[in-house]
Amino acid sequence: MESLIKSQHAQKQAGHSGKTPGTEIIPATTGLTMSSDESMMLKLIQQTHSPDAREVQVRGLLSLVEDILDRATLDSDDSNASMLPLPTDDKLMQSSMMSVLDSVSYAIDRVACEIAYKSLTGSDAHEITMSVFEHLSSFHWDGKLVLTLAAFALNYGEFWLLVQFYSKNQLAKSLAMLKLVPVQNRVTLESVSQGLNDLIREMKSVTACVVELSELPGRYITLDDPQLSRIISTIPIAVYWTIRSIVACISQINMITAMGHEMMNTQMDSWETSMLANKLKNIHDHLAETLRLCYRHIEKQRSSESLKMLHSLFDTTHIDNMKILTALIHPKDHIMPLQDGLTKRKVHLDVLRRKTVLLLISDLNILQDELSIFEQIYTESRSNLLGADGKSHMPYEVVWVPIVDPIEDYDRSPSLQKKFEALRAPMPWYTVDSPKLVERYVVEFMRERWHFMNKPILVVLDPQGNEASLNALHMIWIWGTEAFPFTRAREEELWRRETFTLNLIVDGIDAVIFNWINPENYIFLYGGDDLDWIRRFTMAAKATAKDSNVKLEMAYVGKRNHSHREQLRRISEAVRAENLSHSWAEPALMWFFWARLESMLYSKIQLGKSDDHDEVMQGIKKILSYDKLGGWALLSKGAEIVMITHGVIERTVTVYDRTWKTHVPTKGYTKAMYDHHHDEVLRETGHPCAHFDFHITARSGRIPDKMNCFECHRPMEKYISFACCHDEKLLDQDENYNF
Repeated sequence: MESLIKSQHAQKQAGHSGKTPGTEIIPATTGLTMSSDESMMLKLIQQTHSPDAREVQVRGLLSLVEDILDRATLDSDDSNASMLPLPTDDKLMQSSMMSVLDSVSYAIDRVACEIAYKSLTGSDAHEITMSVFEHLSSFHWDGKLVLTLAAFALNYGEFWLLVQFYSKNQLAKSLAMLKLVPVQNRVTLESVSQGLNDLIREMKSVTACVVELSELPGRYITLDDPQLSRIISTIPIAVYWTIRSIVACISQINMITAMGHEMMNTQMDSWETSMLANKLKNIHDHLAETLRLCYRHIEKQRSSESLKMLHSLFDTTHIDNMKILTALIHPKDHIMPLQDGLTKRKVHLDVLRRKTVLLLISDLNILQDELSIFEQIYTESRSNLLGADGKSHMPYEVVWVPIVDPIEDYDRSPSLQKKFEALRAPMPWYTVDSPKLVERYVVEFMRERWHFMNKPILVVLDPQGNEASLNALHMIWIWGTEAFPFTRAREEELWRRETFTLNLIVDGIDAVIFNWINPENYIFLYGGDDLDWIRRFTMAAKATAKDSNVKLEMAYVGKRNHSHREQLRRISEAVRAENLSHSWAEPALMWFFWARLESMLYSKIQLGKSDDHDEVMQGIKKILSYDKLGGWALLSKGAEIVMITHGVIERTVTVYDRTWKTHVPTKGYTKAMYDHHHDEVLRETGHPCAHFDFHITARSGRIPDKMNCFECHRPMEKYISFACCHDEKLLDQDENYNF
């Protein structure tokens, strides 16, 4: 694949210009700023640049050069040098490097000699640098730079090799004397080492960036983007200043050896090396930022390709679900990307082959109440399907797919890692072994196709990997596993069996309330967060029942908004402690009650049953709307729901003695209460119009384009609001659609 820098010359030769719409990669503020002198110098450098088809294996050569420079220190046993790892296989390294060096050794020697000779004859540093460009005109920019750095390593490495072995080897001692290396003057040697170290480090850093830029795939990074083209055009300047720095280093080394003992008592002038080091550091910072932005762009482009392939995969027919599951839960090096929730052992995706798979997709902020109820439904279903062999024969498997977006947060945050482990520890179903196995483009796919917005969804894939349901959670909350195989047809079939009764409202939540349901019992379900109102209402209601000689049961069901969890827990405890009525001790049951009601609403909307004539829809809308107003109550006789009303029901039961009490013997308890409430109380207080909140996560297919008020039957207006939820130290900003 043609790399970015190597394609630059070809694109210029072809006269390529222009910008592909939507391809801007680098912000206009990023990049090097060239002075007018550097702009003129760039033109001179470009005139020397005439690369041919030859390829230099710069990466391997750069590794060898870096190894030499890292080990070129004052003492052979220096801690920095001795700590460096030695090549694991010298023969293999020599063999691979020989093939690289065969084609470039002449160029390296020629550049080394050119710099050494001209620096000794007093040539200007700029002149020497331009001479190097002339000699290396046929190489690409990364090749020019690495070859020149190799020439420096040849010179610099030899210098320090003689220093290190002077006292240990006679040959080294003689050569050092011949080359006038001041091995006996440690002050001078330390001056050389300290004076050049910072500059050499920056030279290596810039070279590494240029090489990395040269390796960027031209498929994703092109010069169509004018900002990127501008930055890439400054690479020759980066190469120039790095070679200029190499010339300065070699000149200083040669000056020491040429003057020999005359340099014994002088210190190196650090001004030039310091200036060049600062210059290269600035260049490196800009190139490093360019690389970061380029890699981000490459990732986006690759993700876009992978995303298209994933959509295409789901639109294709398969014989089983393995291709689909592998694409979603990318194994990478994980041969076994799942953990079995029962055995806690890692398992292969094959355990899901040709099975219906329920993907429970959520971020790490999934509510414990939600997990608790889901686990209860799952466990009961598993127990009910135990075979004679003692094994469960469930027709489906559940897999938790944890989402952390962006995934980089997971690597940086031990608390997120602990949270993931804590969440999956009690799960009895399969879990993805790590959030890192869910690629970024897969998360984007889930957001696009399945409308995942961090709140949990339950995507159902049939044994062939087809999407049976984009979110079956509402079916699970309403009917449990009876909803299998969780298709639209099954959902419609289940609704045909249902009528709007108390059985539907409380089924599967609380056996106590369910056992109350018989034709002789009157039942009040009520909610709200005003304890004083609750006291007045429950005491007055029980007094009316006692006086009317009817059996009345009452149950407090809390409030829809889970952000009031702590307040509702205290109210529930007070209700039980004061014996006001039945109330749930487990917060999860209160959450489940409201989740089922919302699920019924969403289910009906998705099935297109949101019209004013659907009895279930009208009843659910009343409960959810009155809950927004404060206190509310539902009265039933047995399973038959008599009325659903807002907080003024407290006034109705309070005035019992002086109003509708006399009508109970003739009309009956519920009829007398209903008539007085509607004919007298509501006439004075009025009917409050409806108000609904739909969370932003429900927007796909679940929020109707229009709704009519169930009281006045006029079209409702739609608003968008933001609500802050801070339950249990969790702070979210939630967006809601309001009617």
